[in-house]
Amino acid sequence: MEYRFKVSCSKNKLGEIREFLQQVLGENSIPEVTINTLVLAVDEVCANLIIHSHHCNPNEHIELKVSMNGNSEIIFDIIDNGVGFNICDYKEPSLSDIVRQKRKGGIGLMLVKRIMDEIELIKGEKKNVYRLHKKI
Repeated sequence: MEYRFKVSCSKNKLGEIREFLQQVLGENSIPEVTINTLVLAVDEVCANLIIHSHHCNPNEHIELKVSMNGNSEIIFDIIDNGVGFNICDYKEPSLSDIVRQKRKGGIGLMLVKRIMDEIELIKGEKKNVYRLHKKI
């Protein structure tokens, strides 16, 4: 099964993304704890794209595609045409550095990498696809 959802790049659309994900995953008998964890990870990637790649420009869009591969894997594709950031190359800061520097951010992508089983960036000429895999 495949589900699609397209939203403008406005931070207030993140709630709609979370609702879409909760509905789709809930319809597919995914346990609630797993749903919450997956929503957290996908929301983090979407928020980073909306804020950093699209500068919260509501005239630009991201698209989310959720594919269920039977009962064994879920694939989340987050599709945009912004400046591509290769999450696969992201180097995790140490938690002690984050605390010492009193940074307010810095752990979101760390969580994404720990929650998902595989992360890919597929760069195209006109769009980027951030593909997140989770075995269930």
